[in-house]
Amino acid sequence: MTSKRPGAQAGLRRHNMSLVMRALAAGEKVTRAAVAAEVGLTRATVSTLVDELLAAGLIEERGAQRPGTVGRPGTALALSETGPAGIGAEISVDHLAACVVDLRGAVRCRAESPAANRGRPAPQVLAELAELTELVAKEARAADLRPVGTTVAVPGLVGRDRGTVLRAPNLGWEDVNVAEALGRETVVENEANLGALAELWLGGHESGHGKLADFVHVSAEIGIGAALVVEGRLFRGARGFAGELGHVPVRPDGPLCSCGAHGCLETYAGEEALLRAAGVTAGPALRTAAEAGDEAALRALEEAGAALGIALSGAVNLLDPQAVVVGGPLADLAPWLLPGVRKELAARVTDRQWRPEDLVTSRLGRDGVLRGAAYTAVRAVLDDPTQWIAR
Repeated sequence: MTSKRPGAQAGLRRHNMSLVMRALAAGEKVTRAAVAAEVGLTRATVSTLVDELLAAGLIEERGAQRPGTVGRPGTALALSETGPAGIGAEISVDHLAACVVDLRGAVRCRAESPAANRGRPAPQVLAELAELTELVAKEARAADLRPVGTTVAVPGLVGRDRGTVLRAPNLGWEDVNVAEALGRETVVENEANLGALAELWLGGHESGHGKLADFVHVSAEIGIGAALVVEGRLFRGARGFAGELGHVPVRPDGPLCSCGAHGCLETYAGEEALLRAAGVTAGPALRTAAEAGDEAALRALEEAGAALGIALSGAVNLLDPQAVVVGGPLADLAPWLLPGVRKELAARVTDRQWRPEDLVTSRLGRDGVLRGAAYTAVRAVLDDPTQWIAR
């Protein structure tokens, strides 16, 4: 017997409305009939929900679209270009950045400033970040967008309250309450996790096993971070710290790592290690040297690729993911880095179904973390459109 309680009815409406919004987020210019077929609801139910979402300004009509060779054309629907938006902010060792994305995940405004944040007082860094976020928020409001929250990406461990940076060694931070400094609608998240979520939601990946929902995402700046997505959800681990791939030992007799162990992946494939081995001082210079065929640069990238492949082979053997996605600055170096990674994976992965093409490069590149942060903030509207409508 179907429950008639108001709470149950409200919960069902919220769930169904979210299904419609997610279907529109996954497609482009789809019709009511297509949404009904996708989510398993009747056309009448979908039509009622669509009318509510249109009235709330969350979706818009885009003209007629023929379903096929026969039948009347349906009206194409899409998520709105105005209304709710999310602010993403990024604290890196050498820069600060902020952007705003709309419901579709499109970047509508962006600001970045160089900043030597290593060892700088946290209040000073956060004050500058607040200025950047206010700048992009002002631009967003001028474009008829209404920011609903801010997500800040940090290179460190984040507390369960999702507002405090417990430890960020490359910044020199411990127990810094970021949310308190930036406002009550601020959430803090590890940068590697946000890069993985960006790949899940915005990366446009398909694999030989279908839509990408189980993968390892790896990226590197000063350190190396990884994140795990399992069945379309971020896997955090028992304490919330899953993904510390940079401190997996690849050569136990190798150089001393900042963590106190020897031969960690980070000592071979972290940005500082790569630049030092290649004899250059910045990431763009490393790519330029590799393009020019510089022997030291190519040797450094080959060694880093091998070390990365050793670490990733353990992850692949343990987790059996659909794919490994290489993102962030590592994606810029993919032509020289990935051959070594593929060689080690081929030699060490026991699953004979693993294919070379299951190692993929991010299309989002260095912007993945920032876009993931901003889209995380606005995803709440897709998850529960009724909260926006109630406003």
